[in-house]
Amino acid sequence: MSSQLNISRRLLLAGSAAGAVTPLLGMPAAIAQAPAPKTNSGHYSFRIGDIKATVVSDGTLSGNPRIYASTAQAEELGRTLSDAFLPTDTFRLNLNTLLLENGDRRILIEAGAAQTLGPDGGHLFRNLAAIGVQPEHVDAIVITHTHPDHVGNLSRSDGSSAFPKATVYIPEDDFAFFIRNEPDLSRLPMPEDFRRAFIANIKRSVAPVAKSAVLYRPGSEVLPGLTTIAAGGHTPGMSAILVHSGAQALLITSDAAYSPLLNIDNAWRPGPDLDPDSALQSRTRLFDRAATDRIPVLGFHFPFPGIGNIRTTDGGYRWVAANWRFDG
Repeated sequence: MSSQLNISRRLLLAGSAAGAVTPLLGMPAAIAQAPAPKTNSGHYSFRIGDIKATVVSDGTLSGNPRIYASTAQAEELGRTLSDAFLPTDTFRLNLNTLLLENGDRRILIEAGAAQTLGPDGGHLFRNLAAIGVQPEHVDAIVITHTHPDHVGNLSRSDGSSAFPKATVYIPEDDFAFFIRNEPDLSRLPMPEDFRRAFIANIKRSVAPVAKSAVLYRPGSEVLPGLTTIAAGGHTPGMSAILVHSGAQALLITSDAAYSPLLNIDNAWRPGPDLDPDSALQSRTRLFDRAATDRIPVLGFHFPFPGIGNIRTTDGGYRWVAANWRFDG
């Protein structure tokens, strides 16, 4: 290692002496010394047949790792996190919304969290603006389930709709459970005050679109090229979504898994599943389909941009992250 560092140092010094170019592959000094952006990119584009797809980050949220791996033994969980070079006392999840553009139509999958589950969310509108998209440009928003991190940005701070021209699609069973009624979330690993705020944030976020929302049942094609798939258990009506165009497809697994490390490579169950057994069955069906049909997967909470494939192993699954592409 020390010899490599010495070689690198000599190259750097040689480049500095040359003056006209930097040591970075001979780039002109003016280019190499351009000021770095203050933030990393919050968007990533690729193609699904004729559809341009862009993962647009709403930021992140964090929690105790045991929330996302409730069946893990503490010692094994700590060792797994440490071996992955991650902290053992907190675990960060991403918020990966997906913008689909086909012709002059713009469809958003999930609305993101805003700051309903912490201060690190709420970057969706800035990242949409970075690719030239304003809220009024969005024609439709498809929600997989109505937890706050998926619906938080539907409402402005003044209670109005944040996407004034968008038709919002919501699973019928989730709407009945969370919006029409007072949901019983007593089994979820939440303190009582957090539970009350969680429910209040759902109702407040959905309120501006509650009367105009289109309610759907999983299994329907809510829009051309978007087929919903029953994936209940995490919530009563949660849906996965298959985006398809021509021979290409992408499977959006929503919250069937929070983390490739914790819920795919290791089969630990997420704690916030309302019906853990039904959620496990949904997770297995989705993983088996993705692996058998070799369908790329987008995980809402996976490390940005959240795209990869699932393969089967002896008695389990493995996550294979997609290679980053620069030609989106």
